[in-house]
Amino acid sequence: MSEIVVGLDIGTTKIACFVGRKNEHGKIEILSMGKTESLGVTRGVVSNIEKTVQSIKTAVAEAQERVDGELTIGLVNVGIAGQHINSLQHRGIHTRQATTDEISQTDIDALIDDMYKLVMEPGEEIIHVLPQEYIIDNEQGIKDPIGMSGVRLEANFHIITGRIAAAKNIQKCVNKAGLEVSETILEPLASSSAVLSDEEKEAGVVLVDIGGGTTDVAIFHEGIIRHTAVIPFGGNVITEDIKEGCTIMKRQAELLKVKFGSALASESQENEIVCIPGLRGRDPKEISIRNLSSIIQARMEEIIEHVYYEIKNSGYEKRLIGGIVVTGGGAELKNITQLFEYITGMDSRVGYPNEHLGKSSTEESLTSPMYATGIGLVLKGFETKEKQKRSQLAIKSHSKRTKGSFFDKILEKGKSWFEEDM
Repeated sequence: MSEIVVGLDIGTTKIACFVGRKNEHGKIEILSMGKTESLGVTRGVVSNIEKTVQSIKTAVAEAQERVDGELTIGLVNVGIAGQHINSLQHRGIHTRQATTDEISQTDIDALIDDMYKLVMEPGEEIIHVLPQEYIIDNEQGIKDPIGMSGVRLEANFHIITGRIAAAKNIQKCVNKAGLEVSETILEPLASSSAVLSDEEKEAGVVLVDIGGGTTDVAIFHEGIIRHTAVIPFGGNVITEDIKEGCTIMKRQAELLKVKFGSALASESQENEIVCIPGLRGRDPKEISIRNLSSIIQARMEEIIEHVYYEIKNSGYEKRLIGGIVVTGGGAELKNITQLFEYITGMDSRVGYPNEHLGKSSTEESLTSPMYATGIGLVLKGFETKEKQKRSQLAIKSHSKRTKGSFFDKILEKGKSWFEEDM
């Protein structure tokens, strides 16, 4: 059985578990998935431990059922999001001791490990340290320094921080569900792995992941992540607006949004009416599709304005040839890309998570944008495994090179003297 990675997407509206493996062509195959309603998460943050644990258990049990006998789900990659996520830029410096050797993965790891020691605000911790570009002996703009020579290795980093309590609560829920966390990954990073191509990241692109509780933003340019943000609004706020505006129940509001909703009111016919059954003994309610779309458009415009503010704030607004890629459950809303283009003036498309997927054994279609984060968590898990393999190979080759060195000979000599005296 080839290596398996499990992604656990703990969202505001759903909790989904994906089991994936790599096929012989290097593509990811999703072997099984389990999905259930999320009951204890608000705006990307755990608000009720017991309910979240129960939902995780249900989703994992469903995924486990479909791969029964083949493997047992134990180790999972978990996504983290929420309003508490912040990002900052920082420069790190590492002075190398072995100046004659080439720069290796070990040097880069030492530089990255140093960044994790940065002093944060009380209650904050570093989630990711992402190198942007390297500087070797004042030579700037180096993307991959491995194999080069130099003494002073520097790098500009994009550092993502979050609240310790939020990360601990996620970990606690996963552990209580009888699982172990392999890695905690920022959700927009996971989604970007699933829906963006390398060309788009190189050209400059904005990923907008509209979930139930939050909208995540990640901006890439020249293949490097430049800006991340989490906006505390998502699809649930639109449902609340419909519920209030049409005075109907939340369940009905969600169904209306999914089946008849549109992000552009002008695209809806004025005379289209939907009839909703009334409560016991009461008359049914008639709702105009045009009114429904007006409510959705008003809130969607607000979310897009927030996204546009983040794009301008990043300083990359004029350099994003790839435009905007919208994913997440909110991307399924009709005419969503037209509204994005209208407000930002940038090209937009919907991101489907089949960019790196091979043939999958699950019955469900996994190409829905709502699965972008879960599939991205599996992809990120495989990326981490590859990095670990490369690091181990680098350490092995380094130890082979240093064997038989001057110091090794001295140690051997000392050892033989010691044995002679004995």
